[in-house]
Parts: sequence; structure tokens; C-alpha cells
Amino acid sequence: MQVNRLFQIVYLLMERGNVTAKELAKRFEVTQRTIYRDIDALSAAGIPVYCVKGRSGGIRLLPDFVLSKSLLTEGEQNEILFALQSVKATNAAEIGPVLSRLSGLFRRESSDWIEVDFSRWGSGAGEREVFSLLKTGILEQRAVRFLYFSSSGQKTERLAEPAKLQFKNNAWYLQAFCREKKAYRTFKISRMEQVGLTDERFERRLPVPPLEPEQAYCGPLAEMELWFSEKVAYRLYDEFDRKDLKRIPGGFLVRCTLPADRDMIGYLLSYGQEVRILSPPKARDTLREMAEAVVNAHRDLQPAE
Repeated sequence: MQVNRLFQIVYLLMERGNVTAKELAKRFEVTQRTIYRDIDALSAAGIPVYCVKGRSGGIRLLPDFVLSKSLLTEGEQNEILFALQSVKATNAAEIGPVLSRLSGLFRRESSDWIEVDFSRWGSGAGEREVFSLLKTGILEQRAVRFLYFSSSGQKTERLAEPAKLQFKNNAWYLQAFCREKKAYRTFKISRMEQVGLTDERFERRLPVPPLEPEQAYCGPLAEMELWFSEKVAYRLYDEFDRKDLKRIPGGFLVRCTLPADRDMIGYLLSYGQEVRILSPPKARDTLREMAEAVVNAHRDLQPAE
């Protein structure tokens, strides 16, 4: 806490020019004696801070003091500016003025080195707005109400206390305390609709449990051996762990643990003729049945004119 307080004292002195020990003590909820000890610590660190007695007196910095020369190295300044730039990239508009002010104090331009877009390709502004609403709910400790579609397609209305946004396996998730279940639940943001903030405040419930794989999928798993042709290499590198990929003549061999359900078989079916399920036989039979069902469903359809 002391280091943070010292930095804030220096910043206040640079911004306001003159501040009394009484004002600083009230602001940081400490005694004036503690403030004077902080001033001694700053002076010992080479910060040109001094006290002026009298009615218009107070604590001041020498007029030509530059923060970058006395408190932070050039590398530390860059780390602060880069960190703020990364926060700004999450559409945190309030960071902009802070970034500009610190850039001025450090006498350097901030690098526009990162940009983050939380929406999927082809999606509109609605998805970004949902992310912004959830972020506001977390920071302001306001409950959110939304409709949620489970993996089985069931629609339920939820009232939850948002706690953390997590990005996992190419998807965003919200960890929140569900009022109905009276426990933490993980919600896939793409399955949330009609998200809205309420005026209902809540106290943070700690700790937030880690986002484990079984929270997103609770069914049985199976060891699978798959063959893929070279034509789909671009997808394999995006969708599988590199350690599970083995290049062989004419394609790739993939050994991994996957959910043993029809949703996963349907995903493998999206590779069309570029995939073979080598094992287990049951998964291969399921894929064959699903492929035949797709063919049968289209057999009697008339061609488009």
C-alpha cells in the first residue's frame, strides 16, 4: 500500500502544485505523521519534495521536476503505458484520459501496439455491447438478467452476479453466481440473449472457482485416433493441440481425448471426406450413421430452380 500511496502523492503534487499534509491524510485515511514519513521517504529516494510553512504553505515539488527522471526507469514507463494500452484495447474508454496524461508526464508518445475485438467474424455491434454490459456488471457489482440456451437447446431466464470473463478454447465465458442455483455457474456468452443490467447491487463472493474443462462439458470422454488429409492442415493447427498432431505421409495422425457424444461426431463430420476415425469403432459407426442420415434427409429434395 505504501508504494502505491507514494506514487499517488507524487502525482497529486505534480497535478495541483501544493497540497497540505492534512488534505493528504484525509484522502488516504492515514495520520499526518504517516504523511510526513512518506515525504521523508520520497526525499530519501531523490524526489525533490519540500514543505512550506504558513497559511498558504503545504507540500510541494520543485517546479522543474519530471517524473520520468526520478521515479521510473524508461523500461518501467513503457511497461505502464503498454499495460494501459492493452486495457484500452478492451474498449475501456475511461483509460484513454489516463493514458494521455501519463504519456504527457513521461514526455513520450504511447504506442498503439494492440487492438482487441471480442466479436466473431461477421457479427455486429450487439455482441460487443453484451461484452461491455457484462464488464460493467462485474466492475460495478450489479446483477445481470438474461436468457440462456443450454447445450440441449433449453431456454431459461437467469439472474446472476457476474464475477469474471474468461476466454477458453476459442470462446468467451462468463463466470457468475446464479441466484436460482445458488452456486457459481459458467455461461457461454454466445448462448446469452437479452442481456441487461439491473440496479440490484451485490457483495463479491470469493473465491471465484477456476474455469475447468468439465464446467463446459460434463459428459463421457474417449481416447480417439483420427486421420486428416493435408487439405485441412489450416484447421488442425487452429483446433487441436500441437502435441497431439503428428505429420505422416499424405496427412496427419491425431491422438487425443474428446467428448464421446454426437455433438463431437457432428463436429468431425464437418471435415467431410478429409477425416477418418481410426478408433474407437463405436465413434466411427456413429459418424457413418450420421452421414447416412444427412444423405437420406436430402435424397427426396427437389433441386433448386
